[in-house]
Amino acid sequence: MKKVAVILSGSGVFDGSEIHEAVLALHAIEKEGASWHCFAPDIDQLHVINHKTGEEMDEKRNVLVEAARIARGNIEDVEKLHADDFDALLLPGGFGAAKNLTDFAVKGAECSINTHVARACRDFANAKKPAGYLCISPVIIPMIYENGVKGTIGNDAATSAAFDAMGGVHTDCSVNSIVYDEEHKVLSTPAYMLAGSISEAASGIEKLVSKLISLT
Repeated sequence: MKKVAVILSGSGVFDGSEIHEAVLALHAIEKEGASWHCFAPDIDQLHVINHKTGEEMDEKRNVLVEAARIARGNIEDVEKLHADDFDALLLPGGFGAAKNLTDFAVKGAECSINTHVARACRDFANAKKPAGYLCISPVIIPMIYENGVKGTIGNDAATSAAFDAMGGVHTDCSVNSIVYDEEHKVLSTPAYMLAGSISEAASGIEKLVSKLISLT
């Protein structure tokens, strides 16, 4: 059975992993006859958002502990993730990718990435193993792969400009399509950057996961 490592960034669209995307991705992996294995960094979230009001809350939460909610406790510290143990990599979106895995939400194209997340992602890139990035998480792609790597976050002008500024080549993409950089074996799809429903998000995610597994 093919094994897919999944890096989560918390739990909840505004300060962690986008829950619909994460669950759709795990379900899609299972439907392709593969198994998923979740990881997250053992760090504090940038901040905690009240998902009912959108306002910041005066509390701290841990990314790994929160992500464990989505994985039903079946999760490990991303520090333990090594490409040798898996066939492919997948990163769901949600603002956690831009707030916890990286500081893209704060610094844009001048952003940095968590050391352990970067090392894990580069492991897969260097091993020429396929990787998929959903929603906003493709902003990580130019931080991992060499200049000229193709990817998409949909069609948001500011984010696509930042993707290019970091050395990538942004490609506009519809919600039910994927962008595949054949040279680097990296895939991306807009998901909730464009999706207006769970079904729309699923259309691109399922296509990406199917292609991801076929590349292993």
